[in-house]
Amino acid sequence: MALILCYMNRVKIQGKKISEIARETGMSRNTIKKYLRKGDQAHKAKGRKKSSKLDPFKTKIDELMKMGIYNANTILERIQGLGYAGGITIVKDYMNPLRPPAIRTGAAIKRYETKPGKQAQMDWGILKYRDQKGKVCKIACFVMVLGYSRMRYVEFSRRCDEASLLRCIVNAFEYFNGVPDTVLTDRMKTVVVSSDHGRPVWQTDFERFATEFGFVPKLCRVRRPQTKGKVERLVYFVRDSFMAGRQFTDFGDLQAQAIAWCDKVNRRIHGTTGERPVDLLRDEKLKALPAVSILNRYQWEERKVARDCFISFNGTRYGVNWNYCGQAVRVLQKDNMLTIVSENGEILYIHDVCHQSRKHVWAKGQYDGLEIQEGKPYEEPYGLQVPVDEVEIRPLTVYENLAGVV
Repeated sequence: MALILCYMNRVKIQGKKISEIARETGMSRNTIKKYLRKGDQAHKAKGRKKSSKLDPFKTKIDELMKMGIYNANTILERIQGLGYAGGITIVKDYMNPLRPPAIRTGAAIKRYETKPGKQAQMDWGILKYRDQKGKVCKIACFVMVLGYSRMRYVEFSRRCDEASLLRCIVNAFEYFNGVPDTVLTDRMKTVVVSSDHGRPVWQTDFERFATEFGFVPKLCRVRRPQTKGKVERLVYFVRDSFMAGRQFTDFGDLQAQAIAWCDKVNRRIHGTTGERPVDLLRDEKLKALPAVSILNRYQWEERKVARDCFISFNGTRYGVNWNYCGQAVRVLQKDNMLTIVSENGEILYIHDVCHQSRKHVWAKGQYDGLEIQEGKPYEEPYGLQVPVDEVEIRPLTVYENLAGVV
């Protein structure tokens, strides 16, 4: 339009007629007259703002970004649940000016790819949430990823001890329905004791566990976490995509949502491979899981019954009959049921799992008979009085010989 106006101003000076200008420009005579009379004019649409599919959801996006969610895919997923039907491009365009500046540090690194079934990487992450009282709390998160297919597994735990680690690994192998050749980890204390001339000295229980499941444990290089970069990235992915802004009622609800989230992301196309992890899992050809007896050995945990007749498990105390006070029992949590058995395998109680910390779950008949036996689960040694005619009569020389009298 600016070129046309310049042209008309020029021809006006030259004294050309309107009909000549119309023939040269192809414009109508009335349009030429209007521009020659009024000059440059503002466009009628100037100042108007075109509506966008994203407009009703911008407030929600602002709220999510205030929670620390800066991943566009995660925000897209959240607003799609609220009815958004647009694409991700306008979401990114809206978010870009609001994102904090990215800071990139560190030297370049080499990418390593693994063959099917060869490797899994595991790690712990510490995530945060705000409880109902507004207090910021921490929770441990176990993550494992298969190197070839990128199948991911996430499990939350109240502890990072050895028993919890082995249980989480077993659960991950069950989720993948197989065992890889190697498992890459960092130098956590529950895995390795020390190094001997550069060679790791494994924890005894972990080494036995690896042998029974048929995988070779490997350590990443010291101060080089990028050597297990797939699982390192997964920890941040869980923090930024799953945990950020996540609403849950208790620990059990959080874990159930984590498994549902794993099922979902494992069925999405992976950004690196361009394929779905569940489809590539068939090519992994993982080794078969060991016998059920071996699986149970690491899914059961040992506990000691305290003097008040409770055992502690995942921050909650569960009641046991007082007769087992001081004894060792074994505990298994499956789904929302907690099974307690004696040392000889007898099922003592099956409790509904309580996911609230510092709570007591009482057992039926937990203290029945305690007062009668004065809290003693076994009879104390005692003597027995008998009639006189049943007592053996011995000569005095027997007692003198016992006393050493000559």
